[in-house]
Amino acid sequence: MAAPKFSPVGATEAARYYTSPDHVPDSWTPDRPGSVDGFQPTGDRLGAQGPDQGFALTIANKLRDRLHLDDGENVDDVIRGCVGIATRRASMFSRAPVVHDLHVAFTVWGFYDDSADAELVDARRSRFEGLRHVGHHYAEAREVVDAVDPDSLLSTPAQAEAAYAADWRQQLRL
Repeated sequence: MAAPKFSPVGATEAARYYTSPDHVPDSWTPDRPGSVDGFQPTGDRLGAQGPDQGFALTIANKLRDRLHLDDGENVDDVIRGCVGIATRRASMFSRAPVVHDLHVAFTVWGFYDDSADAELVDARRSRFEGLRHVGHHYAEAREVVDAVDPDSLLSTPAQAEAAYAADWRQQLRL
């Protein structure tokens, strides 16, 4: 074991002190194999990545009482589908979800309208059914998200409301 130079040693022993190792490793660089340069990759089943996406569930549960559902629709199915839309919208702006993302998602599918068109209600009933079972319906949840026109996701909540009132079919690809 090394000792400081001032440590007493026996008369027959050589003084021991710290010396640098023969090999000095290269300096550290921040290159990690898992790092993604630029934006996240896109493709089938990759979703829309973004920070703090789970917060969208908290916001959606606070809006639960404002939703207008018809017979056969489940509020948990609706929230699961619209949270996917909201997180996609938030990722398009490279930020975490906010209440406006959920407002656009619920508006596009007519969940704020107490007298939604029967054609829209039928379309959303079949698409949202069973989404609350998270592990089993990923592909179906992605279809709900992908059915919304990307240009509609870039609109403000007021623009989404106006477009829904004018013709809800323009915002969805059914």
